[in-house]
Amino acid sequence: MKLVIKNGTIINPAKGQHEKGDIVIENGKIAAIGGHADFPDAEIFDANGYFVTPGLIDMHVHLREPGQEAKEDILTGTRAAAAGGITRVATMANTNPVIDNVAVLKGVKHRIREDAIVKVSIIGAISKGLEGKQLSEMGDMAFNGAVAFSDDGHYVENANFMRRAMEYAGQLGKMIIDHAEDMTMCSQGFMNEGNVSYKMGVTGRPSAGENIAVSRDLLLSELTGCHIHIAHVSSAKAVEMIRQAKGAGIHCSTEVTAQHLYFTDEYLKNYESSFKMAPPIRTEDDRQALIEGLKDGTIDAIMTDHAPHTNEEKDVPFNCAPNGIAGLETSLASTLTVLYHGKHMTIDKIVEYMSVNPAKLLQVPGGVLEVGEDADITVIDPNKEWTVKGNELYTKSLFTPYEGITLKGKAVLTIVDGNIVMKEGKVLK
Repeated sequence: MKLVIKNGTIINPAKGQHEKGDIVIENGKIAAIGGHADFPDAEIFDANGYFVTPGLIDMHVHLREPGQEAKEDILTGTRAAAAGGITRVATMANTNPVIDNVAVLKGVKHRIREDAIVKVSIIGAISKGLEGKQLSEMGDMAFNGAVAFSDDGHYVENANFMRRAMEYAGQLGKMIIDHAEDMTMCSQGFMNEGNVSYKMGVTGRPSAGENIAVSRDLLLSELTGCHIHIAHVSSAKAVEMIRQAKGAGIHCSTEVTAQHLYFTDEYLKNYESSFKMAPPIRTEDDRQALIEGLKDGTIDAIMTDHAPHTNEEKDVPFNCAPNGIAGLETSLASTLTVLYHGKHMTIDKIVEYMSVNPAKLLQVPGGVLEVGEDADITVIDPNKEWTVKGNELYTKSLFTPYEGITLKGKAVLTIVDGNIVMKEGKVLK
């Protein structure tokens, strides 16, 4: 059975394509792109007024499985991804047990085969137990499919240990994804340190903690030649340091979350735990620097850092709540609202940051619409306005900083390997 996506505007930056036309899907692959397709017996999806793009890729999520299934699991997390128009995610290693050896990695791969409704790549830990003391089974995990290494959620404090990890990862051709916050400065803080935190009487996490960590690890990248990827950059100074490092030829990249592009620390004045995350949401000056970092190519990708917690964990006083939010279902809409409708960026550039570049960074298939390749496709209604309600999301977490906020733009069709997994907001698996 053929599926034809008709009358959509095809956005395919990897091929320089921005044109109205049809896409034909057959046997899980793209059979034709562009022009007019006439197959009376095919299933038809009318995409008139919509953007048709390569499947979106979120290179930084926490699916929480194994061991933390009360927060999220592979099934619910990938359903949330499908609802958000995302066809591939990369899940982090800070599970219980930690993905620091082949046995755990293979167990996760098995669970993915059983339950995932979008594609899932696995990021292995840098260190055993995320303790920063002993290297994980990096070589064996790379051989068995780990796409990168990260102790995300933990900063690797020991510089010499980080150097050795980067040397090893470099030999394996894998990047290190760096949670860059010096915890000697940040561990006691609950939000961005600044005027708002002072007025609220809340201990802050200074941006200097992020800047110090970024600076150190850019220097280590220069020393080792290893690709360092700075996770969830949030400070203006860090963006500028990465910009300079790229100019100096250092092998580095970075990403920004949709929520750091949307919110500032002013939103935290009511002490709502749904805004509590690490690194914290910072100032308007930082937010503008993040947008500029995207516009000039300093920042390489937009992702979610989807890190859900149980409602019982988040529904507590602000300082007691864990860091992290659910973001898979709001990322695209938030990004379109801020960047596309805010006239900062074309849809073509947004697709680069949410599909093309993540595929390149992770060294995985995707990011392009091409005949003969897997039909992983996202169809987007850029003008659909909708109000976020946590209890209507597919993730297990009901807490979202977007609660009650009206966003503009939404995925209306998600296709993985030629199969429709989400249509008009309803996940079909």
